[in-house]
Amino acid sequence: MRWLGVKSQGSAIPTATTLLRFVYVGRMCLAISIYVTTALKIRVAAPLDILVTSLALVTALTVTLASYWHTHFRRRLPGPTFLYLQALFDVVLITAVVHMTGGADSDLASLYVVLIAVTALLMPPASAGLVTLFAGLVYFADVFWGHGAVVAPSVWVQIGVFALVAVVTAYVASRVNVMGAEREALAAEVRQVQLEADDVLRNIRTGVITVDADGRLLYANPACEEILGIKAREWLGRAVMPEFARLAPEFWAAVTSTARRGVRLMRVEATVHRPDRTFPIGVTTTTLDGPPGAPPRVSAIFTDISDSKRLEELHLRAQRLEAVAELSSSLAHEIKNPLASIRSSVEQLSRSSRSNPDEKFLANLIVRESDRLSRLLSEFLDFSRVRVTEYRTVDLRQVAEAAVRLVRQHPDCGAGVKIALEGTATPMEGDEDLLHRVVSNLVLNAVQAAGNRAQVTVRTGRAGLDEVPGGAGIENPIALRVIDNGPGIPDEVQSRLFEPFSTGRVGGTGLGLAIVQRAVEAHRGIVLVDSEAGKGTTFTIYFPAARRKEEAA
Repeated sequence: MRWLGVKSQGSAIPTATTLLRFVYVGRMCLAISIYVTTALKIRVAAPLDILVTSLALVTALTVTLASYWHTHFRRRLPGPTFLYLQALFDVVLITAVVHMTGGADSDLASLYVVLIAVTALLMPPASAGLVTLFAGLVYFADVFWGHGAVVAPSVWVQIGVFALVAVVTAYVASRVNVMGAEREALAAEVRQVQLEADDVLRNIRTGVITVDADGRLLYANPACEEILGIKAREWLGRAVMPEFARLAPEFWAAVTSTARRGVRLMRVEATVHRPDRTFPIGVTTTTLDGPPGAPPRVSAIFTDISDSKRLEELHLRAQRLEAVAELSSSLAHEIKNPLASIRSSVEQLSRSSRSNPDEKFLANLIVRESDRLSRLLSEFLDFSRVRVTEYRTVDLRQVAEAAVRLVRQHPDCGAGVKIALEGTATPMEGDEDLLHRVVSNLVLNAVQAAGNRAQVTVRTGRAGLDEVPGGAGIENPIALRVIDNGPGIPDEVQSRLFEPFSTGRVGGTGLGLAIVQRAVEAHRGIVLVDSEAGKGTTFTIYFPAARRKEEAA
């Protein structure tokens, strides 16, 4: 019956359009059957019967075509008036047929039952009751006046059947419609939940994939495509596990292990090897029930944890520097006083008239090296004393401008060095002296690393929240960037870049960047380094624009 129409998704009762199609088809079949039957009996049939059946056929065809055009071509919803007219016409047509076939003795009186049942499905109970009453009255009138026969008990039984069918059909239809409405509401809620879940999966920054027992990709959200660098539409329905094994072997192993053993894995760390970069991800896997009798599916939830790993390294670096600073302060104080006594004593001995030139040379050497060691101890003390002594509102761009002027006077800053300052006014709360030391150290390091043709750019300004690594906890971030065109920092040096005495420059003490790290940490900021061989180095520092409320109290 599909060609007659489709059923509603929420009810077992056909739609009004489908029921009307049944009515149209039944009406035409009835009119054609009566006409054909009369035409075949043309020799015994009265001319009036042929005229009446022909008129009934033409009228039924006209009414049906007009109704079909209204409900199916114009796609108008059938209103109460339209349904009343359809029912009245069908009652008249059925009555004519019943009258021609014997009235109370007609076997076609059961057509009233079909009409009443369809009407009860299409119309409210009250309207269906009116149509049923009208059909019963017309049938009774045809039997009593049309044929002049005595009303037999069977006629009353027939009318009672009309009423019973109307009541039962209306009750069943109302119950089914209620259940259908509830089902529609439940389906709407399920669709809403699915839409919300799909919207969440499309917008979260966590990758989600689902594969079947054969390793074919069933689902991948946009974050998965971004993290793994694959196009989900090219892999849907295909075996994707070999691609996972190539991109992230540990990720492939976690998914495979869950598929084989059915064991959920939590917080597995894997490394993604993409052509543009390599980074770690955290993976959690679980199983999902598939169709009955089929092996379970496997879903993996993963996220890029490079930011959290980076922050963890920064935290460990800060802890190490704090421990070294405490030790440095103690050692510097313990060494500096005896060193001053040694220098003073040697200096006095060198002035003695009995000392020969060799002794004077050695004494001067001791004094000179003592001075160098004293300067080193002073740097140690500076390193250990990095503290914010006074918070006040400063313009980071003005601080950077003053630091750049100072670096331009340094002997290592040759005539070919170009230092550009970019950005607008960048107000923040901080210690101006510490901020000045941060900028001057970074700019001087950049100049010394890049050499006589150095091109250094110092940039200040507000940073977007998406720029700061997640979990850094920096509100209203301020960014300071120092970019150079130097040879880059070797990997072995980069791993211990901020440790004291770690330097890639001949003659350097290795305390400059350690002081930068501690000064930034004192402002609750973070320092990030991006360096590539032959393409220069970028130091990026994120400061909070203002102190936390508990710090300001």
